[in-house]
Amino acid sequence: MASRVTGAAAASCATDAAAASRVTGTAVASCATDSAPPDRPLPDVGETARSLALCVAEILTGAREVDTIARWITEEVHRHLQQRAAIAARARSVSRRSQHRAVIRVGGVVLDASRGDVVEAAVVVHTRSHARAVAIRLEARQGRWRATAIGVL
Repeated sequence: MASRVTGAAAASCATDAAAASRVTGTAVASCATDSAPPDRPLPDVGETARSLALCVAEILTGAREVDTIARWITEEVHRHLQQRAAIAARARSVSRRSQHRAVIRVGGVVLDASRGDVVEAAVVVHTRSHARAVAIRLEARQGRWRATAIGVL
C-alpha cells in the first residue's frame, strides 16, 4: 500500500530522498503521507533490506548515528539499536582498536514474503575481518517498508 505525494509534501519528500541518497548511496524508501490515496506500489523490498542492513552495520561500527534511519524503523527498534551501538562503542574504546572507518560490503539478501505486507529478510554484511547476518522484519506502513525488528548475528 503506497500513497501519492503532492504539493509541499512532494518537495519535502524530494529533499528527504536526496538526503537519503547522499547518505546511503541509494534511497532507502520512498516518501508518503498518511492522507494520500494509495496508487503506487511499495518500494523494492530487497533494496530496502539491503540499505537498512548496511546502515545497521555502519551504526554498530560507529560510522553512523541511529537517528539517521529513524524514519525507517519503529521506536522499539530505535531503542534496541541505540543500546547495541552503545555496547559496541564501549567495546571499541576498551579494546583500543584503531579509529579507522570500517569497510563494509553487503552480500546476499534472502527474502521471505509469506504475507504481502510483511517480509522477513536475511542480509549478509561483510567487513574486513568477518561477516555478520542481519535479520530484518519489514512491514508495509503508510506506503513504505518499516523495520519492526532487527537482529544482528
